[in-house]
Amino acid sequence: MLGRILCTVLFVGAFPSPAGASQGHISVVLLGATGDLAKKYLWQGLFQLYMDQVSSGHSFTFHGAALAALEPGQRLMFDVLKKLSCPPDEAPNRCAVLKDQFLKLSQYHQLKTAENYTALSREIETLLHQEGLKEAGRIFYFSVPPFAYTEIARHINSSCRPPAGAWLRVVLEKPFGHDLESAQQLAAELAGFFREEEMYRVDHYLGKQAVAHILPFRDQNRQFLDPIWNRHHVERVEVVLKETVDAKGRTSFYEQYGVIRDVLQNHLTEALMFLIMELPANVSSAQDVVQHKLQALQSLWGLERSSAVLGQYQAYNSQVQEELQEAQGYVSTTPTFAGVLIRSDSLRWEGVPFLLTSGKALDERVGYARVLFKNRAYCTQSGTLRDSGHSQCKPKQIIFYFGHGALNTPAVLVSRNLFQPVMPKHSWKEAEARSDLHIFGQPLSDFYTYSPVKERDAYSVLISNIYHGRKDFFITTENLLASWAFWTPLLDSTSRQPLRLYPGGVENQHLLDFEMVGGGVAFTLAEPAQLLTPSGQMPSDFRAIQSKFRHSPLVSAWAEDLISQLASDMEEAAVRSVARCGQFHLALSGGSSPTGLFQRLARHHLGFPWRHTHVWLVDERCVPLTDGESNFLGLHRHLLQHVRLPYFNIHPMPVHLNRRLCVEEDGGAELYAKDIVALVANASFDLVLLGVGTDGHTASLFPRSENGLEGAPTVVLTESPVKPHQRMSLSLPLINRARQVFVLVLGKGKHDITTLLSRVGREPRKWPISGVSPSSGQLVWYVDYEALLG
Repeated sequence: MLGRILCTVLFVGAFPSPAGASQGHISVVLLGATGDLAKKYLWQGLFQLYMDQVSSGHSFTFHGAALAALEPGQRLMFDVLKKLSCPPDEAPNRCAVLKDQFLKLSQYHQLKTAENYTALSREIETLLHQEGLKEAGRIFYFSVPPFAYTEIARHINSSCRPPAGAWLRVVLEKPFGHDLESAQQLAAELAGFFREEEMYRVDHYLGKQAVAHILPFRDQNRQFLDPIWNRHHVERVEVVLKETVDAKGRTSFYEQYGVIRDVLQNHLTEALMFLIMELPANVSSAQDVVQHKLQALQSLWGLERSSAVLGQYQAYNSQVQEELQEAQGYVSTTPTFAGVLIRSDSLRWEGVPFLLTSGKALDERVGYARVLFKNRAYCTQSGTLRDSGHSQCKPKQIIFYFGHGALNTPAVLVSRNLFQPVMPKHSWKEAEARSDLHIFGQPLSDFYTYSPVKERDAYSVLISNIYHGRKDFFITTENLLASWAFWTPLLDSTSRQPLRLYPGGVENQHLLDFEMVGGGVAFTLAEPAQLLTPSGQMPSDFRAIQSKFRHSPLVSAWAEDLISQLASDMEEAAVRSVARCGQFHLALSGGSSPTGLFQRLARHHLGFPWRHTHVWLVDERCVPLTDGESNFLGLHRHLLQHVRLPYFNIHPMPVHLNRRLCVEEDGGAELYAKDIVALVANASFDLVLLGVGTDGHTASLFPRSENGLEGAPTVVLTESPVKPHQRMSLSLPLINRARQVFVLVLGKGKHDITTLLSRVGREPRKWPISGVSPSSGQLVWYVDYEALLG
């Protein structure tokens, strides 16, 4: 039956393809064809694709699929299809014909078992064989929950792939995981069935016309933007999505995800990347765009708890209790509002704040990305004269307006006192310069304002890009994992943070206003008494535990508070040392544990005497210093490049000599030891920072190591049980000559070794860290609650 219909549409249709042979047949399979997303957006997007491409030379069939049996599923699907509409500018006759064709080319399938998928593939192949058509490719759109992805992927890979020569495109809807670990797991599972180029992860915000036009706008206006798109001219960048609706009816989803996972980690981050990424020479190159986005994401400073302010509308908790049948005393810690401060260490954006904000139950529905420029002008005219023209004293900004709000349409706005932008006339039109409509406190007449010639739904844009194979409008695995790596530490550090309750809507007034304070953000107004968090202490209310561990002082707190205390103690030690002898010799360990500490020192400790500080390494992997495994490179990225430390006060370990790595005859360890003796009084560091491995190793001194646990205070080459195996390290006797040794231990993964160390004596052959005992100095342990208590 479908074959005869396809034949009719192809050869008797009112809209024949251009001269030349068919470019092949495309089968589109929509999984979850009767679900909410399919009903609201996807079928309409597929119909738009058909309308746009009916004369392209490709033929199409559309296969709706779900778990429901044939008859009820078919009835539900065609109820949706009958309501499809054409754009207002489409001729009624053409619309009627195309809709009739689309319905005839659409078919429902129950896809539940492996046999169902095999039967679908066989049906597609039989149809094409009968009609003598070549297969161009297959699109599988996963409009299903992520827990179903793996099973469906297995079926497609084993029995529903197109033949050789035809492409496969698999479209995946968010959420793509809950945090870095779950995203990695899902990515690994999908990679077992599909190649990277076959996967199209959808973030529908990338289909919004204003968002999609950010890169083309930057490209077409390079002559104006190149001089000013940088830290010298940009005051701040804002990406905002405000909603008036609450989470009622969706609390089962929202309790798992919250506003950061739902909006900031994906939609707002993607829009921000388009704004701050380096512009490729060719913005049409999907590969170049994807790579530049990744580089921009990797340039962002790590987030900490003070980077965000979080809130929850008052009715949310009772909605959760009602919908999820939670107990009366249940208290949700899920944020429904977030404001986050992000910074980049790139040369272009260093020092420029990026503010991402989103929330539910707010005063208006609006979304935008806004670049606000510094105003260097001083204008002598009165306010009245200034307001009457396009004064240089007025704010200068570029706004990509996603929709809704005062304009109620996608738009691009450029302050008239900046420049008149180049805009493609076939797709964007200049809007009327109205003075009665205001945006950000300015009349619309202060802007060059452009809106789309033809508004298109985001899903229609994305489905078109899937058809054309435009990967730059989708999220690659590498970018996805980089985004989760960026956001997961904030999610972890704020999971216990008390939330600011707000009433919702216009009653919020200034309650959610926040400001940049001390490298982070904080609410501007104190929290009213009637909106305080329900009674009961939160974990962050507890003070740092100060006690003893292995007969030495112990400081313990939640990780972020602990790092804050450690950074303050290090600054205090540095100031004392410089006052005493004019310099401060600091030896730092590598690895992941001190990363947050390095960032804290760089951002918040502006009084640290870096000009009088010498930085040494406790240990180093035997790799080039530019290698991602290098301890020095990590130290450089997170600390050294952000502070004013004299170049000649930086002392990387000489692991790379004579184009060789850690060859004993090259004498790298001896060279470092001689430098220490020459520059550090009595070879006694003022402060040594150490970590602890799960096996009890410290620095690069491992259990049963042949070198460094005993003997002379020197520098040694050692062997690690994990790659890269070769290491260079300060010896235990040299560490023990230090005036102070701080040991930092973080995370649940260190709980077992922490418990063990609390019970054993000094046995450095078994547990090298147990041999740390400064001969005439002080040892202090900094252990977070998770490592200490499990």
